[in-house]
Amino acid sequence: MTGEQIPDTCGFVAVIGMAARVPGAEGVDGFWDALVRGDELITRFPVPAGRDHVPAYGVVAGADEFDAAFFGYAPREALLLDPQHRVFLECAWEALENAGYDPAGCDRTVGVFGGSGDTGHFAALLADRAALPGTSEWQLRLASGADFLTSRVSYKLGLNGPAVTVQTACSTSLVAVHVAVQSLLAGDCDLALAGGVTLRVPHPVDEFSDDGVLSRDGHCRAFDAAAGGTVASDGAGVVVLKRYDEAVLDGDDIRAVIRGSAVNNDGSAKAGFTAPSVDGQAAAARLALSVAGVDAADVGYVEAHGTGTPVGDPIEVRALAKAYAVPRGSVALGSVKANLGHTDAASGVLGLIKAVLALRHEVIPGTLHFREPNPALDLDRTPFRVSARARSWPRSARPRRAAVNSLGIGGTNAHVVLEEAPATPPREAGRPYHLLPLSARTATALRSSADRLAAALADGDLAPADVAWTLQTGRSAFGHRGFVVAADARQAGTALTGDGTSATRSPDRPRPVAFLFPGQGGQYVDMGRDLYRHEPVFRAAVDRCSRLAGAQLGFDLRTMLYPRAGGHDEAATRMAGMLGGQAAVFTVQYALATLWRSWGVEPALVLGHSLGAYAAATVAGTLDVADALALVLHRGRILGELPSGAMLAVSLPAGELLPILDDGVAIAAVNGPRQCVVTGPAARIAAVQAALAGRDVEARLLHISAAAHSPLVEPALPEFERLVAGVPLHPPALPWISDRTGQPVTAAQAGTPSYWSGHLRHTVQFDAALRTLFAAGEHALLEIGPGRTLAGLARRHPGCGPDRPVVASLPHAADDAGGGGLTMMSALGRLWQQGVPVDWAGVHAGEPRRRVELPAYPFERQRFRLPGQGGTGFAPVDETPPELDQDYEAPAGELEEAVAAAFGEVLGLDDVGRHDNFFDLGGDSLVAAQYCRLVRDTTGAQLTVRNVFEAPTVAGLAAELARMTVVAS
Repeated sequence: MTGEQIPDTCGFVAVIGMAARVPGAEGVDGFWDALVRGDELITRFPVPAGRDHVPAYGVVAGADEFDAAFFGYAPREALLLDPQHRVFLECAWEALENAGYDPAGCDRTVGVFGGSGDTGHFAALLADRAALPGTSEWQLRLASGADFLTSRVSYKLGLNGPAVTVQTACSTSLVAVHVAVQSLLAGDCDLALAGGVTLRVPHPVDEFSDDGVLSRDGHCRAFDAAAGGTVASDGAGVVVLKRYDEAVLDGDDIRAVIRGSAVNNDGSAKAGFTAPSVDGQAAAARLALSVAGVDAADVGYVEAHGTGTPVGDPIEVRALAKAYAVPRGSVALGSVKANLGHTDAASGVLGLIKAVLALRHEVIPGTLHFREPNPALDLDRTPFRVSARARSWPRSARPRRAAVNSLGIGGTNAHVVLEEAPATPPREAGRPYHLLPLSARTATALRSSADRLAAALADGDLAPADVAWTLQTGRSAFGHRGFVVAADARQAGTALTGDGTSATRSPDRPRPVAFLFPGQGGQYVDMGRDLYRHEPVFRAAVDRCSRLAGAQLGFDLRTMLYPRAGGHDEAATRMAGMLGGQAAVFTVQYALATLWRSWGVEPALVLGHSLGAYAAATVAGTLDVADALALVLHRGRILGELPSGAMLAVSLPAGELLPILDDGVAIAAVNGPRQCVVTGPAARIAAVQAALAGRDVEARLLHISAAAHSPLVEPALPEFERLVAGVPLHPPALPWISDRTGQPVTAAQAGTPSYWSGHLRHTVQFDAALRTLFAAGEHALLEIGPGRTLAGLARRHPGCGPDRPVVASLPHAADDAGGGGLTMMSALGRLWQQGVPVDWAGVHAGEPRRRVELPAYPFERQRFRLPGQGGTGFAPVDETPPELDQDYEAPAGELEEAVAAAFGEVLGLDDVGRHDNFFDLGGDSLVAAQYCRLVRDTTGAQLTVRNVFEAPTVAGLAAELARMTVVAS
């Protein structure tokens, strides 16, 4: 169907993300594959002789495991936490990532709606109190209470919408979906997480009884003549919901559309409190269809509650038949419980996920174990048909619709009507290269993320631009970072499987950037051609400079930068000249700087080399671009009219070089401790080169035909100074290091015409400027211009250091096979990897990008199980502290050692360092109170929770305790 086939969508809600933990399958994809194959996901085990128990249970693998460090939980707190809360928290994170939203940085109001089953975890905690010294009963209730399931997610993920816990027994999670839909439509939130969880650790062995609730043989045969009851199971599911119109507008990956939903209760018109009601269930379904504005005849599939019980199935089918009074056999009927059993509080949302997947994949899975209909259903007289095998359900001219039914003990019924998602036409890829960033809390998780993503991209179906957008905006940026740049999905997958991610550790705070603008000499025809073609911001800046320069140049600047076929030689001749070359360098520098800034990469300071000072001054706000370009063109004309000159790069210190030079030859630039450039008439420069060769000193001629920064320019300086005097000069708006003085440019210097004339004549002090830059902080260095000249000088400078990122925007002429797009994206990735903030929306401004479904974060789980749950005691398997930003430093002295030991005791950690923060290690106010009691009991010091908040490190609290001791004495 198309978007036009949904006429009035204001009351619709889109399903845009899903996560699931079910027995015998990995995630939502594994769940779907198992359904299509017809797998039974129930674990079977022997029952001791003489015991009348059900020999099966739906066991979720790793239900007692949790990535505590990822969510900031200390091991002790994670051990106390109900396994349902742990799994629901992980599912919430995975569902948001699945939707393409950063769980820890979502800029929308996000609500959380859900419920959990009764696991007896609180009773287990009470039974193991001896293994939990110093833990209050209130802490145990907080760790296991169903009331805190959703608010704990909101707290850990920083979500500010409603956090509502729903408890309606078996219909809990579908009722949570309904409440979430209502909250979205009321405007209480912009995104909603809805779902449920049931986990029992360890899994119980259910006793069989003859009431028809549980299956004696451990098989759930929904709707079948041999149905004898259900099978208990663990499971969890969470969906992400959003108002439909906004989901379309925002390019979300819509899996299905909720047209309408309804919830009611049977009331008292039934045999007993636990008995189901035909009329109550039918009323809920009819109301949902009415709210959805959908005729029952347009629903092709109903995912039923379908427990496989002798009483429940016939009543549910009768109720559905009353609501769906349509021709016989026209509606497919199924139940996911045949595959995985009854997941109690999670059953409704798992049925919803199955129905969404059926719409998305155009397949209705078969109902496992179905052989012949239960006669009590009277199926031939109903609208429903049940199939044991999966059948195709292709799109057609009319939108496909499905419904999900969920029924709770006590009579709370929920019904949801779904519609297929609108078809999404393909979108253009945009730029030719795409940056795929990856990050994780640990190096191991980063490698796992790369492997998962490579597998997801293997078939090449996903648009690389959408993959990039989803990774850039829909994932949290953690400390361990890597990236790949690729032209298509398959190329990205290949790079991800090797060492192409160039993984590194990002600094713990945003890194500032210094823009470095090179002088003339590295320019070439077609520099930045990719950017001109595919980056509107870059193209607009080049076009602006071309308009400004046209009259003075006498030709269109763009015909020199990006000539058409047959025009390359003429363009190269113009580019080699001083006038054309200087105009081209400034234009590309200005366009690059404008593009970088549109991507959120703002310079903290700027530094230009010779000609590059004009672009630096423009970015710093001293010169307007029009005035700067006019000065550059006049400067180029002056240099072009000088007698023939040359420049020579020499690998000697300035002090050793000066005695060698003849009259008329000057040092144009001091670029490093042993790197200078000399300038003068061409014949004299040739003589200097010969003399240096005789001394075995490395020297090479530069591709510049004028002797800038030499006495040859002196006759032209008065005229140039007069021209500068007619230009508005403003104080720098950001730090700008002078390549003339090596120090920050003052407002007085920037506004003095003689500074600029002297800049044209005197030696470039780039070595001194670099020293000032390095002393200013740990800036990343970004060369803004063609080639890597300044990047090379900076990287070789002894003040740079090995950990400072030095990045080039464009390649050298000899390396530019693709017009600069690859280098630019790689530079962006490198900057992001090194902690430079990036505005990803700016990177994709004007592009109609979509979020796509990508693998979720690879949690590194540990086992947390109480002794009464089959664990080995308080300590979890691994007591390694969470990975923190600072390096480990052992406690200094007995007092710090004692404080660290107490940290470890209440948090369940070993090897606590002196700078480790109590709250970063997983502590909170309740654990802090426990810590204070421990300190008072062992030392007598009256430490308070406020003290812990004010001095949360080992060293800080040790100092506070020492102060208390002095005051007390």
